[in-house]
Amino acid sequence: MSGDVANMAGRALRGIAFALIVSGTFAAAGYWYFKAFSPDRQEYPVRGIDVSHHQGKIDWRRVAADDVAFAVIKATEGGDHVDDTFATNLGEARAAGLVVGAYHFFTFCRPGADQAQNFLNVVPRSQPMLPPVVDIEFGGNCPRRLTPEELRTELNAFLGPVEAQFGKPAIIYLIGEAVDLYEAVMPTRERWVRSLVLHPGNEKWLYWQYHNRGRVDGIEGAVDLNVLQGTPSRLIELAR
Repeated sequence: MSGDVANMAGRALRGIAFALIVSGTFAAAGYWYFKAFSPDRQEYPVRGIDVSHHQGKIDWRRVAADDVAFAVIKATEGGDHVDDTFATNLGEARAAGLVVGAYHFFTFCRPGADQAQNFLNVVPRSQPMLPPVVDIEFGGNCPRRLTPEELRTELNAFLGPVEAQFGKPAIIYLIGEAVDLYEAVMPTRERWVRSLVLHPGNEKWLYWQYHNRGRVDGIEGAVDLNVLQGTPSRLIELAR
């Protein structure tokens, strides 16, 4: 009996080891697939990034040389916060030849009109820019949760003056649990969707953020990667 038990134990251990090897192989394959994923460039030829102070000092000329055509740069958050790298990033990205735009992180603890004023105080409008972007998400936001009706009111108070000053409709970035709560009250605008290493499933978007741990020459560490729905001429048209 002791020999049988030993044999059974040996077979069990070999089975466990085999299972661990298989699961490790699949995990490694999944990691490398995630790391290397990029949408088909024949279908989506225009790639861009979105950045903030989290990316630190950026060498924009190296970024531009690494198949990056546009950058959407964080400008403001809430009613008074300004990203301290915005002006530098905007100027240097434009000088490197990228098409540039700005985004605002929309908070639930300040009136939409105050947030619009903050954004307009910071973002210049004397040169071509991509449409302004408003980022609505729970991650990093204040604890308060607006009702859908409250969100619609405050968002319209933001969009009204911003769109009037820029002369073009804004783009809405709505992700995570905020989609479930607020999708039904979103105004009709172009959308920026987030679907990591998976196609969004439809073409009802302008920007697709496909990676949140991407690598681009000129940036130390991870950066969000995006593609435009359209051609390079569409990108230029958006910036007029």
